[in-house]
Amino acid sequence: MSTAAAPVRSGAVLADLLPAARHRYAVDAALVLGGAALTGIAAQIAVPVPGSPVPVTGQTFAALLIGTALGARRGFLSLALYALVGMAGMPWFAEASSGWSMPSLGYVFGMLLAATVVGALARRGGDRSVLRTAGTMVLGSAIIYAIGVPYLALSTGMSLSAAVAAGLTPFLIGDALKAALAMGVLPTTWKLLDRRG
Repeated sequence: MSTAAAPVRSGAVLADLLPAARHRYAVDAALVLGGAALTGIAAQIAVPVPGSPVPVTGQTFAALLIGTALGARRGFLSLALYALVGMAGMPWFAEASSGWSMPSLGYVFGMLLAATVVGALARRGGDRSVLRTAGTMVLGSAIIYAIGVPYLALSTGMSLSAAVAAGLTPFLIGDALKAALAMGVLPTTWKLLDRRG
């Protein structure tokens, strides 16, 4: 094992490195709230896709980064808060939408599960090298689509193949770019923290 490949902090996620001492619950609550808010802000970075009711947004990238940085439990709570508050009427889903009736709501549910899974993988070192981060991001994206695309088909009456064409295929290049960004940011952050520690 090379000294630059993996940090010495096994079993930790980035959020675990924040100083908390006596205020762990307050720090965790702030991280959960911040993660939900960041996802809501990232959702407003939206580009409509012709022929699709689902826009390209920054929220999937935010959800996967939140999961890896906060870990499974805090990542789940952040995305659950984001989903529940958005369904209750806060206009912070894509394109300032909210509620239960959006055809893209399945993607929000997928992000909740994906943040949990990538958080668990990050705790096992899934964000510490370029290749591991790539695998983690691909799996997280696959989970989002596995829930989002069938939900899109059911909510719109599309066939599954039409839902794949409208809700998966147009997003693959963007997801590859987001994964490449994560592959640069996450392992580099760990390496920088390792040098300081």
